[in-house]
Amino acid sequence: MDIRPYQASDRAACLEIFDSNFDATKRPEFEQFLDNPEGPFFVMDHDGAIVGCGGYAGETLRWGMIRRDFQKLGLGRFLLMYRLRQLEGVPTVRLTAPPNAVPFFEKQGFRIGGESPKGIEMVKKMNVCT
Repeated sequence: MDIRPYQASDRAACLEIFDSNFDATKRPEFEQFLDNPEGPFFVMDHDGAIVGCGGYAGETLRWGMIRRDFQKLGLGRFLLMYRLRQLEGVPTVRLTAPPNAVPFFEKQGFRIGGESPKGIEMVKKMNVCT
């Protein structure tokens, strides 16, 4: 398994990952994001196939997802931990999750912070002893 920076040639694989997880109404927003990621964005390669992608901008995690047929194998947690390590020194990390992903993020220490039209707002304090 390898995580590396996203390249334009990864676009089709990332769109396949998106399509395996979300309905088509949000696809144009993700396509626009891939055209101009607002911060570091990564892909996860597993046995020669891109099975996940995700990034961050500032203190906000962006578009993290694992291809549906590779979920429940620990890859999502691995990608999440990789991104959190990139945010070392950030006191609070935020993300917006679809309702079905909330239990996953709660297991990783995130707490519900509210709701928005885009999903459930979640927050994780990174520095618990300061």
